[in-house]
Amino acid sequence: MERSTLKSPETPPRRRFSGYSWRVALKHPATVLGLVLLALFAYLIIAPVASLLLSSIQVAFGDEMATGQQAGSWTTHYFERVFADAVSPIIFYRPLLNTLMVAGMSIMGALIIGLPAAWLISRTDLLGRRWFSTALLIPYMLPAWTFALAWTTLFKNREVGGGIGWLESLGVTPPNWLAYGMLPITVIFTLHFIPYVILLVTGAMKNLPDEYDDAAQLLGANRTQRMLKITLPLLRPAILSAATLIFAKAIGEFGVAYVLGTPADFQVLSTTLYQSIQTQQAGTAAVISVVMVALGAISLWIDVKFLKEMRRYTTISGKGHSSRPQPLGSLRIPAFIAVAGLFTISVVIPLGVLLLSTIMQVPGQFQFSNFTLNYWLGSDLPFANFREGVLVNPETWSAVWNTIWMVGLAAVCSGVLGMLIGYVVVRSPARWIGTVLRVTAFTPYLVPGIAFAVAYLSLFAVQRGPIPALYGTAVILVLILIADEMPFASRAGISAMMQLGKDPEEASQVLGARWWTRMRRIVFPIHRSALASAILLPFISGVQSLSLVIVLATPGTHLLTTLSMNLVDSGYTHAANAITLLICVVALVGTWLARRLFKADLAQGAGGS
Repeated sequence: MERSTLKSPETPPRRRFSGYSWRVALKHPATVLGLVLLALFAYLIIAPVASLLLSSIQVAFGDEMATGQQAGSWTTHYFERVFADAVSPIIFYRPLLNTLMVAGMSIMGALIIGLPAAWLISRTDLLGRRWFSTALLIPYMLPAWTFALAWTTLFKNREVGGGIGWLESLGVTPPNWLAYGMLPITVIFTLHFIPYVILLVTGAMKNLPDEYDDAAQLLGANRTQRMLKITLPLLRPAILSAATLIFAKAIGEFGVAYVLGTPADFQVLSTTLYQSIQTQQAGTAAVISVVMVALGAISLWIDVKFLKEMRRYTTISGKGHSSRPQPLGSLRIPAFIAVAGLFTISVVIPLGVLLLSTIMQVPGQFQFSNFTLNYWLGSDLPFANFREGVLVNPETWSAVWNTIWMVGLAAVCSGVLGMLIGYVVVRSPARWIGTVLRVTAFTPYLVPGIAFAVAYLSLFAVQRGPIPALYGTAVILVLILIADEMPFASRAGISAMMQLGKDPEEASQVLGARWWTRMRRIVFPIHRSALASAILLPFISGVQSLSLVIVLATPGTHLLTTLSMNLVDSGYTHAANAITLLICVVALVGTWLARRLFKADLAQGAGGS
């Protein structure tokens, strides 16, 4: 009886407290803001993905005869066409196999080269290690297809490419397997993804205490044994995280595969998806996009699974530890040459080749009379639709202006929204709102860029309710750029807000300041550096974006990236390379400004502190 008397009165107060806490939560500005943001991102992120899924199982307009059903009816036609049709090997299975092979070999190549480079930067007395910690990250800051254009400039041949590259101009005809297809795509992906390994692995390497290595050395283990038995096992979570990130990036990368694969009919999922859009096969494109989303989701699940297991590999306790550089001894000079060679191959040669290609009339001819600035400043060029030099061409400056204002507006919105998400996650009494909001904002990471673009096309190509058709307008580009940058912006906002206590805001509230005044005068000013980084880095990413906008941009809304790719399609190599160099300059200058003005240094944790 006594136990019953003690338990019985507990239930009603618990119900009353739950209802009371919910009413209090609804009065909190962070809760209201969270509900508004949830509605916004349901429209910008969830709705396009849901529309993509529906497009794969509903008959599209124009496919009534092919399916024998009315438009809008439920159908399995598109899945059957992709998975079980006579053309399935061409439009799906072969591109899928190519995608997986390229991604797998790129991961292996990036790890084989990136792990030793990360070790040299973070754990040794490598000559120039601080400089290399930033220099080796430059390929991360450049559009991936920069390397593809440099490759074609060098190795293009008349048999497949329709023109001559530098080597053929010098009398050496590169074989087709070297000029196009799997090998060059894999090499370029490897060079582009090595910085991902360096970024993710060097931070973990710096946190490895020397005690383990010293103990193994005392027991007689040599350097190779210590690396295989101690260092690599402790780095397993970081290595797997880098591998899954590279895989997710590789399956969605479009520009490299398009430039180097299309001439040789080497298709991957991103290029066959693009061709499906170009040939107005929306249902087929939707199914391929669903597969790409599933692959991205699997990679994220693997990443999250191993992140949960990282506590098994914890090497930092409450005790202090030091991580001293290991002397390379006689290997110091060879190691420096190897790292300098990697920088030369991945940065100096591609950018140098592109620059030289824009000032040569005949490819590969290095006589002084062959050099010209006409492709930059001239007029009456031999290009039917691009008659003036790049720097004096109205199309260039139109694309520059579109890039600056569209990407700039999207970056500002992303940064502000990211800080607001952080505020909701940290401050809202209704924790579930913050959790759902955080997961929703991270969803674009699951969706490869070109698949996300197809999702936006499926939703916004026609009018839906009061929302007009947005395809062909700048609005759709700004919206997708905002949505695509939310994973980074939200993480930056959450990290920043977690460092701010409630005291400053509560003190101003006691003095009568309203919520927006508190945000404007206290929260945002305190986090101005984090906010600047959350704006500037998405801007740099957006300037390079191609996969995300290639199917959404129209002649009136060209960005620098889409203008460059259109020039590639037209065979205007000089102009395309020049536009790509402009993109590289904007990206590198933006990264430098982020580092100098706002301390947003990509090399933090990479040995360059």
